[in-house]
Amino acid sequence: MIIKKLYLDPFMDLCNREIISYGISQSPSVENIMKALNEAIDITSDCKCRRTFHSDQGWAYQMKAYSHTLKSNRIYQSMSRKGNCYDNSVMENFFGIMKQEMYYGVVYHSYNDLKSAIEKYIKYYNVQRIKQNLGWMSPVEYRLNLLAA
Repeated sequence: MIIKKLYLDPFMDLCNREIISYGISQSPSVENIMKALNEAIDITSDCKCRRTFHSDQGWAYQMKAYSHTLKSNRIYQSMSRKGNCYDNSVMENFFGIMKQEMYYGVVYHSYNDLKSAIEKYIKYYNVQRIKQNLGWMSPVEYRLNLLAA
């Protein structure tokens, strides 16, 4: 059986382009997005600056539970303009790179196979994949260098 859809809900730190949390499910899910959101909130809780969570205008990011969770954690919510993919270009770029590097040309025969491949890719992307705009460091390496400075 070839899977038709998989839903990935990632949260990215725009400072170093690291995927800090994500959810994966077989269908759009309030539980999935809220779990990933709460994990991102926990991971960034020691941030000394104002936190801003940016997204497109997808249904999940317009839910009252989502916006209330951000407000209750004193996080500013930023959303792309309707129909403007350029506002969310960093995340769109991540999806494009991920598809090129681990999805196109590969047949995944089950949801679990694809889910596992995505999890491995995100770990690779964060820990090993270097980026020119990060001084030829991976996102994790860049973050660790910032913290050491």
